[in-house]
Amino acid sequence: MDSFEEASIDIKMEIFEVIEDNYGGVIVNMKKEEPMDFLKFHTMLKASISHWRLKGKKGVWIKLPIELAHLVNAAVKEGFWYHHAEATYLMLVYWIPHEIPHTFPAYASHRIGIGAFVLNQDGQVLVVKEKSGDMTGTWKLPTGVVDEGEDICMAAVREVQEETGIETEFVELLAFRQSHKSFFGKSDLFFICMLKPLNFTINKQDAEIEEAKWMPMEEYASQSKVNQSELSKMIANICVAKKEEQYNGFSALLTTTGHSAKKCYLYSNNI
Repeated sequence: MDSFEEASIDIKMEIFEVIEDNYGGVIVNMKKEEPMDFLKFHTMLKASISHWRLKGKKGVWIKLPIELAHLVNAAVKEGFWYHHAEATYLMLVYWIPHEIPHTFPAYASHRIGIGAFVLNQDGQVLVVKEKSGDMTGTWKLPTGVVDEGEDICMAAVREVQEETGIETEFVELLAFRQSHKSFFGKSDLFFICMLKPLNFTINKQDAEIEEAKWMPMEEYASQSKVNQSELSKMIANICVAKKEEQYNGFSALLTTTGHSAKKCYLYSNNI
């Protein structure tokens, strides 16, 4: 199709409203409140691509609410592909200048988890037995996954409260590990956080937790299943060293980012 024909389509056909991004691309936010049938969407999409090409645009993002999932096939027919999906929408992308590789950034590549090391005044560690998973039958530290928009230190406090009923405050980040191809092919970060208990009476969660109790640190670290895994053994050794005041972790320092002044935590040794 030559430029004259494309210009004619641009004039005659309705095109999508867009938000221009900072990288020469456009973003189409489809509204669930504005239903659209397959044919109209497909027609508008073809006309819009021609228009964007004339304008020298590069990347095209289309955010489709789950209510408009019936339009996915039309976008795919025009060369769009999946970038990512969330519970309520699907994001599709298209690269107009086919002569050069696309520069779309990858979506989230890591899941983030926490393990909580909670030590009471008697040198006992808070441990749980889970009803399912790789560690069933073994006493382990409370663990969980960080929610979207949640800080690591706050996630550790929340998970301990949910699993055991123990209220805590964050003390230090002791260690972390990174692994790959662990969760639907994505990478995984796991942070070991030390917390200070604010109460000591356990009220365990029934849905996931079989048992919960305070256990002598040495008894926890000597469990056979803990010592069968090199990683688990190293984590246990770090916890023992911290109990004996032979190890220093990282404190959470509340600060702001330079470009947006948003609050965030910097984990570092005290200066």
